[in-house]
Amino acid sequence: MKVILGLGNPGREYEHTRHNVGWMVLDHLAGVWQFSAWRKVNGVATRLVKPLTYMNLSGQVVKPWLRRPFWAAQKDLLVVVDEVQLKLGTWRLRANGSAGGHNGLKSVEHHLKSQDYPRLRIGILPEDVRREVGDLSEFVLAPFGKAERRQLDEELPAIRAAIETFVADGITAAMNKHNEIGRA
Repeated sequence: MKVILGLGNPGREYEHTRHNVGWMVLDHLAGVWQFSAWRKVNGVATRLVKPLTYMNLSGQVVKPWLRRPFWAAQKDLLVVVDEVQLKLGTWRLRANGSAGGHNGLKSVEHHLKSQDYPRLRIGILPEDVRREVGDLSEFVLAPFGKAERRQLDEELPAIRAAIETFVADGITAAMNKHNEIGRA
Protein backbone atom coordinates (compact mmCIF):
# COMPACT_ATOMS: atom_id res chain seq x y z
CA MET A 1 0.00 0.00 0.00
CA LYS A 2 1.22 3.47 -0.90
CA VAL A 3 0.72 6.17 1.73
CA ILE A 4 0.48 9.81 0.65
CA LEU A 5 1.04 11.83 3.82
CA GLY A 6 0.01 15.48 3.60
CA LEU A 7 1.45 17.66 6.34
CA GLY A 8 -0.60 20.46 7.86
CA ASN A 9 -2.23 21.68 11.05
CA PRO A 10 -5.74 20.78 12.23
CA GLY A 11 -8.34 23.45 12.90
CA ARG A 12 -10.29 25.98 10.86
CA GLU A 13 -7.81 28.76 11.67
CA TYR A 14 -5.09 26.88 9.72
CA GLU A 15 -7.26 25.57 6.89
CA HIS A 16 -6.10 27.95 4.14
CA THR A 17 -2.59 28.73 5.42
CA ARG A 18 0.65 28.17 3.54
CA HIS A 19 1.70 25.54 6.09
CA ASN A 20 -1.32 23.43 5.07
CA VAL A 21 -0.33 22.95 1.43
CA GLY A 22 0.06 19.21 2.09
CA TRP A 23 -3.56 18.99 3.19
CA MET A 24 -4.69 21.09 0.21
CA VAL A 25 -3.00 18.64 -2.17
CA LEU A 26 -4.64 15.66 -0.42
CA ASP A 27 -8.04 17.37 -0.61
CA HIS A 28 -7.48 17.83 -4.36
CA LEU A 29 -6.49 14.17 -4.77
CA ALA A 30 -9.47 12.93 -2.76
CA GLY A 31 -11.81 15.01 -4.91
CA VAL A 32 -10.36 13.95 -8.25
CA TRP A 33 -9.83 10.31 -7.27
CA GLN A 34 -13.22 10.29 -5.50
CA PHE A 35 -12.28 8.50 -2.33
CA SER A 36 -12.30 9.04 1.39
CA ALA A 37 -9.91 6.62 3.09
CA TRP A 38 -8.18 4.50 0.44
CA ARG A 39 -8.65 3.04 -3.01
CA LYS A 40 -6.63 1.72 -5.90
CA VAL A 41 -4.83 4.33 -7.96
CA ASN A 42 -3.30 2.97 -11.16
CA GLY A 43 -4.01 -0.50 -9.73
CA VAL A 44 -2.10 0.17 -6.49
CA ALA A 45 -3.79 0.34 -3.08
CA THR A 46 -3.29 3.93 -1.92
CA ARG A 47 -4.19 5.75 1.28
CA LEU A 48 -4.33 9.51 1.82
CA VAL A 49 -3.29 10.49 5.35
CA LYS A 50 -3.78 13.86 7.06
CA PRO A 51 -2.34 13.75 10.59
CA LEU A 52 -4.66 15.29 13.16
CA THR A 53 -1.72 16.43 15.28
CA TYR A 54 0.05 19.75 14.88
CA MET A 55 2.88 19.93 12.37
CA ASN A 56 5.72 19.27 14.81
CA LEU A 57 4.10 15.97 15.90
CA SER A 58 2.85 14.80 12.50
CA GLY A 59 5.41 12.00 12.16
CA GLN A 60 3.57 9.98 14.80
CA VAL A 61 1.12 8.88 12.13
CA VAL A 62 3.76 6.73 10.36
CA LYS A 63 4.37 4.45 13.36
CA PRO A 64 1.58 1.94 12.57
CA TRP A 65 2.77 1.64 8.97
CA LEU A 66 6.24 0.65 10.11
CA ARG A 67 4.80 -2.54 11.64
CA ARG A 68 3.20 -3.66 8.37
CA PRO A 69 4.97 -6.52 6.62
CA PHE A 70 6.42 -5.64 3.23
CA TRP A 71 5.80 -1.89 3.73
CA ALA A 72 8.85 0.37 3.58
CA ALA A 73 8.91 4.15 3.79
CA GLN A 74 11.66 4.30 1.12
CA LYS A 75 9.26 2.99 -1.54
CA ASP A 76 5.74 3.25 -0.13
CA LEU A 77 5.56 6.68 1.53
CA LEU A 78 5.33 10.11 -0.09
CA VAL A 79 5.26 13.12 2.24
CA VAL A 80 3.69 16.27 0.76
CA VAL A 81 4.89 19.43 2.47
CA ASP A 82 5.23 23.20 2.10
CA GLU A 83 8.67 24.61 1.24
CA VAL A 84 9.58 28.22 1.95
CA GLN A 85 12.83 27.91 -0.05
CA LEU A 86 10.91 27.30 -3.30
CA LYS A 87 8.89 29.95 -5.09
CA LEU A 88 5.14 29.60 -5.29
CA GLY A 89 4.22 27.73 -8.45
CA THR A 90 7.23 25.41 -8.21
CA TRP A 91 7.65 22.05 -6.55
CA ARG A 92 10.25 19.32 -6.26
CA LEU A 93 10.19 15.58 -5.71
CA ARG A 94 13.06 14.05 -3.73
CA ALA A 95 13.82 10.43 -2.84
CA ASN A 96 15.49 11.42 0.44
CA GLY A 97 17.28 14.27 2.17
CA SER A 98 17.28 16.42 5.23
CA ALA A 99 14.32 18.10 6.87
CA GLY A 100 15.79 21.47 5.92
CA GLY A 101 14.51 23.01 9.15
CA HIS A 102 10.89 21.91 8.54
CA ASN A 103 9.41 20.70 11.84
CA GLY A 104 6.93 18.35 10.16
CA LEU A 105 9.72 16.60 8.26
CA LYS A 106 11.83 16.49 11.42
CA SER A 107 8.98 14.65 13.13
CA VAL A 108 8.65 12.18 10.25
CA GLU A 109 12.41 11.53 10.33
CA HIS A 110 12.33 11.06 14.09
CA HIS A 111 9.68 8.34 13.85
CA LEU A 112 11.17 6.67 10.78
CA LYS A 113 14.68 6.96 12.26
CA SER A 114 15.78 7.81 8.74
CA GLN A 115 15.93 10.57 6.12
CA ASP A 116 15.40 7.94 3.43
CA TYR A 117 11.81 8.53 2.34
CA PRO A 118 10.29 10.33 -0.67
CA ARG A 119 8.90 13.80 -0.31
CA LEU A 120 7.19 16.37 -2.48
CA ARG A 121 8.09 19.92 -1.48
CA ILE A 122 5.66 22.56 -2.71
CA GLY A 123 6.91 26.14 -2.97
CA ILE A 124 5.18 28.83 -0.92
CA LEU A 125 7.70 31.69 -1.27
CA PRO A 126 6.10 34.70 -2.98
CA GLU A 127 7.30 35.24 -6.53
CA ASP A 128 7.61 38.98 -5.91
CA VAL A 129 11.14 39.23 -4.50
CA ARG A 130 10.27 42.64 -3.02
CA ARG A 131 7.76 41.01 -0.69
CA GLU A 132 9.34 40.27 2.65
CA VAL A 133 8.65 36.95 4.35
CA GLY A 134 9.44 38.46 7.75
CA ASP A 135 8.84 36.20 10.73
CA LEU A 136 8.81 32.67 9.30
CA SER A 137 6.18 31.24 11.67
CA GLU A 138 3.83 34.16 10.97
CA PHE A 139 4.39 33.77 7.23
CA VAL A 140 3.67 30.02 7.03
CA LEU A 141 0.64 30.34 9.30
CA ALA A 142 -0.87 33.14 7.22
CA PRO A 143 -3.41 32.37 4.48
CA PHE A 144 -2.55 32.56 0.81
CA GLY A 145 -3.72 35.68 -1.00
CA LYS A 146 -6.32 35.14 -3.73
CA ALA A 147 -3.77 35.38 -6.57
CA GLU A 148 -1.38 33.06 -4.71
CA ARG A 149 -4.12 30.47 -4.12
CA ARG A 150 -5.09 30.66 -7.80
CA GLN A 151 -1.45 30.02 -8.74
CA LEU A 152 -1.32 27.00 -6.41
CA ASP A 153 -4.60 25.67 -7.80
CA GLU A 154 -3.17 25.90 -11.34
CA GLU A 155 -0.30 23.60 -10.30
CA LEU A 156 -2.52 20.92 -8.73
CA PRO A 157 -3.16 18.88 -11.91
CA ALA A 158 0.60 18.61 -12.58
CA ILE A 159 1.24 17.77 -8.92
CA ARG A 160 -1.46 15.09 -9.10
CA ALA A 161 0.17 13.61 -12.22
CA ALA A 162 3.51 13.45 -10.39
CA ILE A 163 1.90 11.68 -7.43
CA GLU A 164 0.16 9.24 -9.75
CA THR A 165 3.52 8.42 -11.35
CA PHE A 166 4.99 7.87 -7.87
CA VAL A 167 2.16 5.48 -7.00
CA ALA A 168 2.47 3.52 -10.25
CA ASP A 169 6.23 3.57 -10.89
CA GLY A 170 8.07 4.85 -7.81
CA ILE A 171 9.94 7.98 -6.81
CA THR A 172 12.77 7.73 -9.36
CA ALA A 173 10.34 7.56 -12.28
CA ALA A 174 8.30 10.41 -10.80
CA MET A 175 11.40 12.60 -10.37
CA ASN A 176 12.65 11.85 -13.88
CA LYS A 177 9.30 12.59 -15.47
CA HIS A 178 7.99 15.48 -13.37
CA ASN A 179 10.71 17.50 -11.68
CA GLU A 180 11.31 19.50 -14.85
CA ILE A 181 7.61 20.28 -15.01
CA GLY A 182 7.70 21.49 -11.40
CA ARG A 183 10.36 23.96 -12.59
CA ALA A 184 12.36 23.58 -9.40
